[in-house]
Amino acid sequence: MAEKPAPKKPGNDRQAMLEALAALSVDASSPDGAVSVSVNTDGVMTRLRVGEAASRMSPAEIADTVMRTYQEAQQGSAKRSAELMAPIGNAGYITDRLRWRLGFTPSFQEAGETVTPPVPRRPPASTENVVLKDRSEEPAGPAEDERSEPAESDDQYYEQGLRYRPSW
Repeated sequence: MAEKPAPKKPGNDRQAMLEALAALSVDASSPDGAVSVSVNTDGVMTRLRVGEAASRMSPAEIADTVMRTYQEAQQGSAKRSAELMAPIGNAGYITDRLRWRLGFTPSFQEAGETVTPPVPRRPPASTENVVLKDRSEEPAGPAEDERSEPAESDDQYYEQGLRYRPSW
């Protein structure tokens, strides 16, 4: 795991600490070099590199290698962020999240588990016989007091669901 050096030592200087946190990037690589990951101070993956060694791996092995490498980089980022924030104390929500990230363990695939490809989305249903209320071009009707029946509210209309117009 490699860290990119922060531009300044923060010490007790708040601005320098914020700049160091903003610039923080932690890199980690799998032992075989198949996968390399970079994460920022929040533990968010900012870069993923897949090397030639991955071509000899199964999809499940690649997925697990990515997750293990990400875990290493993410935990390194949490440690470094905690070090940079030490001058302001170790209590509060942010440091609680850093502690959680230090203990983070991703889910890995079980031996023999296969990944089910996503079910293709169905094309939208034909709308030729569906009538939805379109008020964008509603003609101006009689005034409220001239109507024989009260106007149906949007809530009343949509509670009834889709309406089908018979094809004549």
